[in-house]
Amino acid sequence: MFSPHVTVACIIKYKQKYLVVEELDNGRTVLNQPAGHLESDESLVAAVSREVWEETGLSITPQGLVGSYLFTSPINNITYLRFCFYYEFEQAPPACKPQDADIINCHWLTLAELEAEQTKLRSALVLEVIEDFAAGQQADLSLVKHYPLATV
Repeated sequence: MFSPHVTVACIIKYKQKYLVVEELDNGRTVLNQPAGHLESDESLVAAVSREVWEETGLSITPQGLVGSYLFTSPINNITYLRFCFYYEFEQAPPACKPQDADIINCHWLTLAELEAEQTKLRSALVLEVIEDFAAGQQADLSLVKHYPLATV
């Protein structure tokens, strides 16, 4: 039975820079958006807010959806269904304080800096979702529905 892994990610922007986390993945140091797996009984919005807090220490609720991405990793042959959200700070954001021990550091990088670091990205999706966002691909959170079992 086909069961893709459902993940969430958040593009976080301030001025012309994007927040990425530096983490270990299979012994390799990589850059990624704050991201992780959807947990049982969790909405997509709650999941991305939790992941952002765990990986950066920032308490935010995404402002919108960039898109959904179906991706099969060439490294482990696992298929991921990734929902990517966004949040833009209008004022200087607080310092990042990762709660997750797997996060080495947080970095604010421009699109050009990320393009120059392509070999360090966890996957091609890291850059693709930022390029989609920068091109104006942004949808209202009303498109993201959650129906807990108790309400069905």
